[in-house]
Amino acid sequence: MTEPVAVTRPPDDAQVTPGPRTMRAFGHVLANTAVANVTSSYLWWALTFWAYLETRSVLATAIIGGSYMLLVAALGVVFGVIVDRLKKKAVMVLSSLVTLTTYLLAGALYLSFPESVLVNWGGPWFWVFAGVILVGGVVENMRNIALSTTVTLLVPADRRDRANGLVGAVQGIAFMVTSVFSGLSIGLLGMGWTVVIAIAATAAALVHLLFVPLPEQGVAHVEGEAPKNVGFRGVIPAVVAVPGLLALILFSTFNNLVGGVFMALMDPYGLTLFSVEVWGIVLGVTSIGFILGGGLVAKFGLGKNPVRTLLLVNVGIALLGMTFAIREWWWLYALGVLVFMCLMPIAEAAEQTIVQRVVPFEKQGRVFGFAASMESAAAPVSSFLVGPLAQFWLIPFMNSQPGRDSFGWLLGPGEARGIALAFVGGSVVLLVVVLLAFVSPPYRRLSAAYAAAPPSLPAAD
Repeated sequence: MTEPVAVTRPPDDAQVTPGPRTMRAFGHVLANTAVANVTSSYLWWALTFWAYLETRSVLATAIIGGSYMLLVAALGVVFGVIVDRLKKKAVMVLSSLVTLTTYLLAGALYLSFPESVLVNWGGPWFWVFAGVILVGGVVENMRNIALSTTVTLLVPADRRDRANGLVGAVQGIAFMVTSVFSGLSIGLLGMGWTVVIAIAATAAALVHLLFVPLPEQGVAHVEGEAPKNVGFRGVIPAVVAVPGLLALILFSTFNNLVGGVFMALMDPYGLTLFSVEVWGIVLGVTSIGFILGGGLVAKFGLGKNPVRTLLLVNVGIALLGMTFAIREWWWLYALGVLVFMCLMPIAEAAEQTIVQRVVPFEKQGRVFGFAASMESAAAPVSSFLVGPLAQFWLIPFMNSQPGRDSFGWLLGPGEARGIALAFVGGSVVLLVVVLLAFVSPPYRRLSAAYAAAPPSLPAAD
């Protein structure tokens, strides 16, 4: 274990003492984040549905999804440093302002061009329109990094895993609402009115945020660093100072590499089985899994070793990916999506709880940002690869007689067997890597570091 990092104290304490008052403030922040997540994911989901329905191209949706993750990867460290250098509420307000601006620009583009021009994914304006919306969604990640640090700021140490479970549950509620309304909005209203609704909802969320109380008295700074220092050089040392933490981030990075397969193909597979309106409703119903998973963490916590919990959850995800598309049955796929969404907030809460325990508060923003960059950088790679691979090889292969002869015994008949083959292949690779991680030295080192860390790492001690 490394020695605790000394920090300077600003004129007022940067970190208030967690208690009932700060827990009420955390509830306000959590509720406002739910509103913000609804507004950003509503238009993001709608864009994905609209792009696939208008282009019928798996490649187009893969590029859109991969571009989103690529932007998150490129800006994650920047967002993390901003979170460390500003008050958390100021970061959230900044995020909402940028998102509102980009959505207004998207609305202006929609009014400036006929829809026939915007849906031509071979032309530039389709990608300009999609890119503007993507930027608005990506900036929302800065708010999510800030929320992770407010858990450390406002929640007592022995309740942080449960607070992270509440974060997952609230995000699940937002996902449930937006997935239903995005599908219905595209199916019944079209993209134009969907953009209008997103603009109005984003503006309302920003106004609400201005009245949310957040008890911050200052900004913590590492000793020897001036407040104006951007702090990029402190990112890697903050990560490697904790034994096994870099290995955890690298494991999550590989996990996202496999997750890119799901990101690129889950919507096309769902839209093969369901109409867009029904698929939106299916996503809304199955997103109850987010609430269930987050609720389980909020009720029971993550156990004594969240590192072990994280790996066990990934074993479950791998087994799930090998089975939920094994046959082209709508109920099997819907059930699989439900279980997948139940597992995801548990994994996310485990990773956040580990970082909040072993990393000093004043460095958590950049560590969360670095983790987001590393993990998100992997998904575009697999997304950009699996989109063309599925479009031009797997789907035609599985629709041919040689493909049916080779894998028909495993995957059965149907028009989306190529997508199912991609799910199974990626999940097998994930399972092998998780089993290897269980017997690795970094797993033991990080588990020991978590157990040895003090329950609270105050920013002004």
